[in-house]
Amino acid sequence: MSEPITIQGNDGIMLQARWDRPPDPRGVVVFCHPHPQHGGTMTAPLMHKVTKGLVARGLTVFRFNFRGVGLSTGEWGGGLGEVDDVAAAVGYVRQQEPELSFGIIGWSFGAATALAWQARDRDAAPLAGIAPPVRTELVERLPRPDELAPARRTFILGDRDQFVTVDDLRDYAEAAGATMSVLEGSDHFFYFREERVANLIADHFTSP
Repeated sequence: MSEPITIQGNDGIMLQARWDRPPDPRGVVVFCHPHPQHGGTMTAPLMHKVTKGLVARGLTVFRFNFRGVGLSTGEWGGGLGEVDDVAAAVGYVRQQEPELSFGIIGWSFGAATALAWQARDRDAAPLAGIAPPVRTELVERLPRPDELAPARRTFILGDRDQFVTVDDLRDYAEAAGATMSVLEGSDHFFYFREERVANLIADHFTSP
């Protein structure tokens, strides 16, 4: 079941969002989209296809558009306002689904912003980061590993990613105590490997 909604963000911002729910959910995740100034939205193909795969594995998925994207009000917040958007989405989902185990996912800028939120709020929810940009001018730096509260984290990267190298992300993952999966032949967009990405994420959130 898919349900479009609007939620209240920070500073009067209203965020366009949607639920995708399986009949008998095993958990719930917030899914953060790529860079708002480079075409990222909650309906990007990878977002849509991974969401479909997660729902098939029994996870309820909550997607939202960052401020200034789609029907979300406001404008680009330089990366800092977007951290507030993540916090608003997480707070809403936790309030709505208090009985379900919670996790957070981000792709690219969304992964960097989810990590920035975890560092700011010292949140220890399980996290899956799809191609978080370790070294790029497109986003603020990832938080230092020592700024993160201990948590179960995993990263997924294609070995042909245009924005981050396997070695750079592996170094970061090891310092953060995270696991990492490398998909051979994939770039930043994981064309034709969306189901594999979804299954790796579902495994992370549903394993004991």
